Amino acid sequence: MAKKIGIGIAAVVALLLVFIATRPSTFRVERTARVGAPPAVTFAQIQDLRAWSEWSPWDKMDPNMKRTYEGAPAGEGAVYRWSGNDKVGEGSMTIVETRAPELVAIRLDFVKPFASTNDTRFQLSPEGDGTRVVWSMEGKNDFLGKAFSVFMDMDGMIGKDFEAGLAALDTVASRKAAQAP
Repeated sequence: MAKKIGIGIAAVVALLLVFIATRPSTFRVERTARVGAPPAVTFAQIQDLRAWSEWSPWDKMDPNMKRTYEGAPAGEGAVYRWSGNDKVGEGSMTIVETRAPELVAIRLDFVKPFASTNDTRFQLSPEGDGTRVVWSMEGKNDFLGKAFSVFMDMDGMIGKDFEAGLAALDTVASRKAAQAP
């Protein structure tokens, strides 16, 4: 009897491992919003990592988060490091490419809650008197990431954060545009 139970458990574990192995090896999260400010004003808020504290959804999750900045003050080479509570974790962002006022590409390196490197992009295009902003993040799922995706996908985890961030970016950029001469 114990042998049959052991074989049954081994079969279930083997099936679970096969199922996990068949999960996608990459993920992509993307949200789009219209910002009520011209592309140049919106771009300025994204390519200046120091300005993120005004609109980043994660800053609201941990107001006591420790932040440091390195490299260029904005644009390519700008680096932002953070360490915070369990909601925001620890990591860094490095701007690896900019094309004013249409693209900001960022390498996002997480240390906690788990180590990973993802590519994040903000693509901007004129839309009437405002800007269409597409915020995306792509990454790879190792075996642990594939196992995690059985229970929670990245889109479900951070999609709402992207939406909140884009709404806050709209508020900030619109205010800055209204203040401009």
